[in-house]
Amino acid sequence: MIEMFDARIVETGRLPLFGFFVAFMITFVLTRVNVRLIRADVRWFRNVTAGDVHIHHVVFGVVLMLAGGVMSLAVPDPHVRLDLVAAVVFGMGSALVLDEFALILHLSDVYWTEKGRASVDAVFVAIAVTGLLLLGVRPFGYEGIGIDPGGGALSAGYVAFLVGNLALAVITLLKGKIWTGLIGLFLPALLIVGAVRVARPGSPWSRWRYDEESRRYQRAVRRENRLRRPLIRAKIWVQEFIAGRHDLIPPELLQRRTEAAERARRHLRGARTRARAESKAVARAERKAAARAARAARTGRKTGVWPERRGEAHERRRTGSRTSRTRGKGTSRLLTRAASRRQARRTTPEGTAPGGTTPERAASERAASKRPAPERAASGRAVPGEGSAPGASSGGRGREAGRARPAALDDRST
Repeated sequence: MIEMFDARIVETGRLPLFGFFVAFMITFVLTRVNVRLIRADVRWFRNVTAGDVHIHHVVFGVVLMLAGGVMSLAVPDPHVRLDLVAAVVFGMGSALVLDEFALILHLSDVYWTEKGRASVDAVFVAIAVTGLLLLGVRPFGYEGIGIDPGGGALSAGYVAFLVGNLALAVITLLKGKIWTGLIGLFLPALLIVGAVRVARPGSPWSRWRYDEESRRYQRAVRRENRLRRPLIRAKIWVQEFIAGRHDLIPPELLQRRTEAAERARRHLRGARTRARAESKAVARAERKAAARAARAARTGRKTGVWPERRGEAHERRRTGSRTSRTRGKGTSRLLTRAASRRQARRTTPEGTAPGGTTPERAASERAASKRPAPERAASGRAVPGEGSAPGASSGGRGREAGRARPAALDDRST
């Protein structure tokens, strides 16, 4: 085992890369264990704060990366051990930075949310690429293609191979196949497969090139559900086993849910208040009805009769008002005539008694009333107009007959 390590790692000059790889993985695992213990609220494990400011471990990662990079540049070439130390420091800082890659990407604390899975994906990609480099796999080529030994420039075949691999890698990434595109940089056959096969639904290539009703899009959806979904579930299980569950609600979604809950609480409180007011109104109406019924029972009234009587009286008043409106013109004419007659009686000429009789006529009527009954009867059968002034009204004769009738009754009684 030691001989293989010396032959594959030390003698090939990959010892600093090996130190970076090991430091990167160990730092990532320890960091995840630490944050999971902090999340579980275990004693002695707390967040690093400066007053009210929470200091994320990406800050320490940036400092370590800067220190390791500067150290690797400042160390002379023959000092392999110093290069190894610089690579280890740089690997520790890289692990801390990539563990919060989602925070840098979204500029928000989404560490334990669904968006925080991007950090674990970035760490896995870094581990895969570093492992392939450590195994001696060269990106964009192989050992037989390289710099032209004669002129020191890149050969034409290598340049063509490099451009082709980059083009296939870009197409594969645009089709939504991230892992295939990255690993295909080391294994070009994967780039060919990823560029030829249909794109994933929702990828930029699918939005630009596929119609939702096309056969390619339908085939991509079927392949996504049949092949990629199980692989994604397996990847998520591995990520959660190593890094913990990313089930925390995002801050913006939590804010929206809090506001929705508050609106629902206010609506429920208003509904309860309205229901309480309605119940009080119903109880008040029932108490008033009971009080009216008690008063009606004490006064001997029947509560069921009075509303009907009030309705009948209201109907009579309404009918009478309509009748008075329809008879308004005739009634006003009658009132006008009666008023004119009263005015005429008040304004009779001087020497004329009310009713249109002269003083002589009134004296003869009084004398006739003093005569015996037979004479009054004979005078009553006299010819109209005799002994009366011209223009005497029939009303005067009626009054004479009325005055003569009680005298006849008096004679019969004697």
